Amino acid sequence: MHTISISDLHIILVEPSDTQSKIIKTLLLREDVQAVDVVKTVSDAKAAIQTHGADIVVSTMYLSDGSGLDILKFIKQNDTTASIPFMLVSSENSMSKLDEFKQAGVAAILPKPFEPIHLSRGLNASLQLINTDELSLSHFDVQDVRVLVVDDSRLARNHIRRVLEGMGLNKLQEAENGAHALTLLKDHEFDLVVTDYNMPEMDGRELSEFIRFNPATTHIPIIMVTSESADSAHMANIQQTGVNALCDKPFESDEVKAMLVRLLDS
Repeated sequence: MHTISISDLHIILVEPSDTQSKIIKTLLLREDVQAVDVVKTVSDAKAAIQTHGADIVVSTMYLSDGSGLDILKFIKQNDTTASIPFMLVSSENSMSKLDEFKQAGVAAILPKPFEPIHLSRGLNASLQLINTDELSLSHFDVQDVRVLVVDDSRLARNHIRRVLEGMGLNKLQEAENGAHALTLLKDHEFDLVVTDYNMPEMDGRELSEFIRFNPATTHIPIIMVTSESADSAHMANIQQTGVNALCDKPFESDEVKAMLVRLLDS
């Protein structure tokens, strides 16, 4: 498979401010991106994606006819565009508003204004999603690894599924909360559980405690994915429930790949 480099990328930039779009486009060109199309609205972005496609969409949060979230959901809810990485550029500090993007499968969130290092990291995270690479394991055939993905957001589950399938993990089942996951754990065997933290009915902590203290499932490695910082004191306490690894949203390929090698080849 042809590996796409930064210079191969076609990016749609959604930014209503002429000044901001010129700044961001200049920084993209400095990163060696060759093709950047600028649009100003949600409707123009949707039309451009449908007409010409894109390798990555970069958007600000607030637009005259909606928001960047409208564009992200449009991308992720359409099978033909769902694999396109979306990067948010925003000065928004509201965790609840940013969490909506994380739940919907954003590839990267860049502060506004951002430094070149932020852009470089975002582009690299997006390229990891585009250039899929099968995971190499010593003790498993990666295609035989049975994974349970647990998240109350369908868009988040879809994003996690795409990342894992890009690594060659194809035996995936999904649950929309911890209670649903328990019914699957009782009827099926799994080699790995990837679970969200905040969920209705039964959250990730309760699910992890059940897995760890049930003799039939205690051996299963658990990766907890959360939109809260994995470095926070609150999330550090979660590891005491037997979670093997914490992963921040956005769910980044290289970080997850390293976790999988550590957990499945140990």
